[in-house]
Amino acid sequence: MKKSIQLAFSSLICIIFLFNCNKETVKKIDKKDTYVQENYDKEEVNITMRDGTRLHTVVYSPKNKSKTYPILLQRTPYSCRPYGKDSYKTRISPNKHLMKQGNIVVYQDVRGRWMSEGVYDNMRAYIPNKKENQSDEASDTYDTIDWLIKNVDNNNGKVGTWGISYPGHYATVSTIDAHPALKAASPQACIGDFFFDDFRHNGAFLLSYFRAISLFGKYKDTPTDSAWYSFPKMNTQDQYQFFLDAGPLKNLNKYFQYETVDGNKPVNPNRIDDFFWKEISEHPNYDSVWQSKGIIQHMNKVPSSVATMIVGGWFDAEDLYGPLETYKGIEKHGKENYNTMVFGPWDHGRWASSGVRNAVGNYYFGDSISIKFQKEIETKFFNHFLKGKGDKNSGLPEAYVYDTGRKDWKSYDSWPPKNIVKQDWYLSENGELTSNKKNTSKINFISDVKRPVPYSEDIKTVFTPRKYMTDDQRFAARRPDVLVFETDILTEDFTLAGDILAKLKVATTGTAADWIVKVIDVHPADAEENNDKLQGHLKMSNYHLMVRSEVLRGRFRNSFETPEPFTPNRKTKVNIKLQDVFHTFKKGHKLQVQVQSTWFPLIDLNPQTYVDNIFKADKEDFKTQTHTVFTDSSIQFSILK
Repeated sequence: MKKSIQLAFSSLICIIFLFNCNKETVKKIDKKDTYVQENYDKEEVNITMRDGTRLHTVVYSPKNKSKTYPILLQRTPYSCRPYGKDSYKTRISPNKHLMKQGNIVVYQDVRGRWMSEGVYDNMRAYIPNKKENQSDEASDTYDTIDWLIKNVDNNNGKVGTWGISYPGHYATVSTIDAHPALKAASPQACIGDFFFDDFRHNGAFLLSYFRAISLFGKYKDTPTDSAWYSFPKMNTQDQYQFFLDAGPLKNLNKYFQYETVDGNKPVNPNRIDDFFWKEISEHPNYDSVWQSKGIIQHMNKVPSSVATMIVGGWFDAEDLYGPLETYKGIEKHGKENYNTMVFGPWDHGRWASSGVRNAVGNYYFGDSISIKFQKEIETKFFNHFLKGKGDKNSGLPEAYVYDTGRKDWKSYDSWPPKNIVKQDWYLSENGELTSNKKNTSKINFISDVKRPVPYSEDIKTVFTPRKYMTDDQRFAARRPDVLVFETDILTEDFTLAGDILAKLKVATTGTAADWIVKVIDVHPADAEENNDKLQGHLKMSNYHLMVRSEVLRGRFRNSFETPEPFTPNRKTKVNIKLQDVFHTFKKGHKLQVQVQSTWFPLIDLNPQTYVDNIFKADKEDFKTQTHTVFTDSSIQFSILK
């Protein structure tokens, strides 16, 4: 192989999307952590793509050359650091078992990132029916695999791909128009569509991701060994007040102006140098730009020769839509495909952690859950398809899912399970959640743009939010602008397994509004205090566990492509799809639903006056309005019988 290239990179990027994922942890080799260096050879190469662009690639090969090994490939925008022949990762492979059992492990900087050539395109669009020398991420993966199979010694001709978050997206892409040598892929917390994952949820902008924009949007066109971007400095620990004081979204443009003349600040406050922020702000609707970047619609191009295992966390704040829709897309189109899903009680990427204790925020689920997954599920999957028979008799279930209420694993031969029924529960008068519709009446609340409902009671500034997914919702339930509906105390267990559809009937005095629905497990007063790391002001007694939540920007109630205003005071249907859950509300608990119109600053503030583009709204557009929820609104649950 060709000469290696020296490169240093700080550990910050790992923290961004792969928090606590030890397989991505990189540090200087010391006496206590030299397994990779002692057992693997390392080489670096630049692999030429069909259009001539060279992608920087790092190959770890077992020192034992007496047998052949499959190749495990991860393509990443976060750097395949550390660089240089004498600098080794301390962990390679999806987990320690696969590392110690021996595989050829390859990491690659995707096009335009770090030491690879080209210009980066965020969620680069797939090109069907490519012309000669035309490239996309699918062809880059194909060309990479083709080179590896032909040039890396001691490979057995079989390749597997994996990755978490953005690398998970590239694992999904690898399955489209796949190379014949690709036998197994595990997209994990994989981005599916940027209008529904990460930075947007059903059209609403996740303002809380503000600091991550420059990571993807600062332009570069040459390989580099140092960060070419920087993160906005907020100079506060109170993000709620920061964004409230900032006002309209266009006031944030100044944080994305990079080019200045003679060190002076740009004169034009509307100028944007960050191409990702510009893309977001210039394309507020689900237009051809976002549609072309989505990968879910191409799951019909995954051949049956590639086995897939989709992994996700039920409490992943960043990428929950992606893995669920990836699994469902392959199921829909690939009737002959081996396709399995694993969903556990994790936040973003936590299944890759070697830690024993498994908790999300304040909620504790148990011990060794991630360790069990790595040893008994993930390792078994790759070994069967890369080293074993590779048939459909893998010994793994179709769906291996964790019930976050019972706190145990279940196996099913389909997802959702076959024995579910759809049932509507109504948002009735007096705050009742009932299985039968009662009288239709109106419940009003004031949505004050100067006092939006916080998404968390914590005073904090975060890079990307995570713990709120299991936060105690008592603080919200006690606000007058949050409507609360709940059942009586349950006399038997009640299990939800599948998606949730909120079928709201609403009205507003304005012409625009957001609608947020939360499904909550209210614990009994005598709940066991089983978490010694619970925030000091909380108790498990009466804990309001948020099981699922989602927002819909009301302008998109009929179409994400063609927004429309509300007619003031007119009763209007608004349907909100909440992502799948697997949760048992246990006997003695209560099921609660909260409905609100602000969720700040998790999402940006809706002016509540219709404007064509909220990213260009003026201060004067923001108006306090009165919203109405009618009691013939319902929540359709998928109930396991």
